[in-house]
Amino acid sequence: MILVASMHVPDLLAAVDLGSNSFRLLIGRVAQTPGGTQVYPLDSLKETVRLASGLTKDKRLDADSQQRALAALQRFGERLRSFAPDSVRAVATNTLRVAKNAKDFLLEAEAALGFPIEVIAGREEARLIYNGVSHTFPPQNGQMLVVDIGGGSTEFIVGQGYEPKLMESLFMGCVSYSLQFFPGGEVDRYTMRQAELAAQKEIEVIARDYIASGWQKAVGSSGTAKALVEIFEANGLSEHGITREGLDKMRDLLLRAGNANRLRMEMLKLDRVPVLPGGLAIMSAIFSVLGIDRMEVSDGALRQGVLYDLLGRSQREDMRDVTIEQFTQRYGVDRAQAKRVGDLALNLLRQSLSGNEEERELIEHQLSWAASLHEIGLSISHSGYHKHSAYIVSYADMPGFSRKDQSKLSALVLGHTGKLNKLSGQISNKNDWLSVLCLRLAVLLYRRRADVQPPKIGLNATDKGYALSVDAQWLERNPLTEFSLRQECLEWGKVGLAVELV
Repeated sequence: MILVASMHVPDLLAAVDLGSNSFRLLIGRVAQTPGGTQVYPLDSLKETVRLASGLTKDKRLDADSQQRALAALQRFGERLRSFAPDSVRAVATNTLRVAKNAKDFLLEAEAALGFPIEVIAGREEARLIYNGVSHTFPPQNGQMLVVDIGGGSTEFIVGQGYEPKLMESLFMGCVSYSLQFFPGGEVDRYTMRQAELAAQKEIEVIARDYIASGWQKAVGSSGTAKALVEIFEANGLSEHGITREGLDKMRDLLLRAGNANRLRMEMLKLDRVPVLPGGLAIMSAIFSVLGIDRMEVSDGALRQGVLYDLLGRSQREDMRDVTIEQFTQRYGVDRAQAKRVGDLALNLLRQSLSGNEEERELIEHQLSWAASLHEIGLSISHSGYHKHSAYIVSYADMPGFSRKDQSKLSALVLGHTGKLNKLSGQISNKNDWLSVLCLRLAVLLYRRRADVQPPKIGLNATDKGYALSVDAQWLERNPLTEFSLRQECLEWGKVGLAVELV
């Protein structure tokens, strides 16, 4: 896909993929071409961290896996030291979605890398994978199935052109299956069959919809698919791509060896050996359930998708804006009211917002999105609608948003009305509290839901909180609003922040 440039974009972009098996860094050079803007790979790093192997039975990352991860991120951080914050995006996948101590680990991980790390949902991972793969093929008319077997999850996407249509993420991966079914690399016919049946059971849940959708080409991406095709072609198991016959031959060779560590084949790399049996079992199950005979393999994957998504953000072609627009349509948002509230909230925010330009821009985006979505819960019920709005934002699939993004957006939406103590533990940052205040004031002042000119309002930071100035004569003419504003000031006092009407 070629994106037409609308503004200046960085010369270099970087994507960091904290996968369950490997951590990867990809740096791309942004080049202006006659047809638009393209990203060309410039540098890459890979560290086989096997984060998923460090998950204990109670779903906590052990100390060894954390140390391996932090050491890798420190090395990546050195390479990225000269990059601007908005030129780097780091995403984490399945293992950090499920690890109970992920929050604590991420604090150290971000310090080691020097950049924020987003834990993305399974379907967001699937979208980014498809974004990366679709950029490696010329435009085509038919649909494409993309399968990505990672360390802890496997993503399935059916799309056409650059648009994904079906996206799913299943909780099975080459690391987790190898640990569960093939400890120490031991392989026999019974355990291989059990692993394949377990994977088939997972895939059958989504198979009907995917088969009904159909595809003209099946494509594999990332480590397992690339490793298999390299082994197949180097050892004469397949002339091109991954085939059902090649999978059967590979299974026989592995069973004959009895242990993955005793297998000797061209292009079988040492770091792939421990996870080969699990990856093979999952791929065999995919071919069986979805009726695939041959699969091509793409060089594109999650990290390439992140780069193109980052390019889109830098050119104001942000997937997050597309998602917000889709949500306003889906939930029948009163667009005029959302715009009134959003414009006034942003005006108030800009009067008191601190931080550098990049930080301010992100906070403004978040407030604007919250204003657009604060009433989507009305589609469920007027009673407690702000709770319904927050629930939807927290748990819906929102392409372009990380879990952290959604959590913060949900808190803003939840806090736009009602008691403030419900935000305890969800918001601690001063600027986030300011965003809540601005949104609440805008909602309050536009309670009539009409295009009336609000009074001139000032919002200035003080030592203890904020001073809110509103024209006294206007307040005399609008006693309900004056009463509501004074009640609002009292509510903020309950959470320890002074808001004074002056």
